[in-house]
Amino acid sequence: MSFSSDLKKELSKINNLNKKNELKYELIGYLISRNCSVSKNNVRYATESDYNINRFSKLLKNLDINHKIEFDGKSFIIILKVKELLEKIEEIKIEETKIKINNVYNINDNEKKSVIRGAFLGAGSINNPNRTYHLEINLSNQENLKYLLKILEEVNIKCKKLEQEKKYSIYIKDGEDIFEFIALLGANSSVLKYEDIRVQREMRGKINRIVNCQTANLNKTINASVEQIDAIRKLQVNNQFNKLDENLKEIAMLRLEYPDMSLVELGKKLKNPLGKSGVNYRLKKIVQIAEEM
Repeated sequence: MSFSSDLKKELSKINNLNKKNELKYELIGYLISRNCSVSKNNVRYATESDYNINRFSKLLKNLDINHKIEFDGKSFIIILKVKELLEKIEEIKIEETKIKINNVYNINDNEKKSVIRGAFLGAGSINNPNRTYHLEINLSNQENLKYLLKILEEVNIKCKKLEQEKKYSIYIKDGEDIFEFIALLGANSSVLKYEDIRVQREMRGKINRIVNCQTANLNKTINASVEQIDAIRKLQVNNQFNKLDENLKEIAMLRLEYPDMSLVELGKKLKNPLGKSGVNYRLKKIVQIAEEM
């Protein structure tokens, strides 16, 4: 299974079914998600996940809301009556075919977490963190989007919103912020797995940057060495080498003998050792003399 499926599976098994108020707000999270719709006198929720439909069904059972489950192709569909839902859940309203929040504010932190958990289970997804950091929750309308954004802000989760062609969603692209989001939901195993993947990915990235940097430095050293050796050979061929002063001749002979050696290492081999800048000055002087010929 994908990381997203594993996370939802863990969330669907959270053992809080004796806490009616939290269950109610988790159900509200499901109801404001894009996968919930109103048709005629029914509310329908569709998903391809059996453990997700089981979670939704358990919420309804524990809140004494009648419902039925149907199967359509690859999707499970829960159907419940609008009238009964509104009688049991006063915190929502239905306008035409839209389920909206009905002044659900001033709730405690556990209830806020339940709303967020329900919305993520309802229509959320998270990319494989080995590849890219991206978490998204799709909402059914703009009013529900604004509500979820407010709830997330109140529990200090950083996210952004997307409103485009009647698509309403919140998303997170920062690895640390996604970690905080998963931890908030109470998915302890997924938190550990996510952090392990994230640390490994960032370590690989760090190693690659070091290797790339070292490769770039090595290429720079090699290119400079080639230029220096070409200049020395040019002076030798044109009988100008012996006209160099002794300091320049000494560093030139060392460069010919050690073409791959760094400036620091060359400097240590001089009769009177020099630092990197001193060696670089002498070699640049040789190149300059050769260019002026």
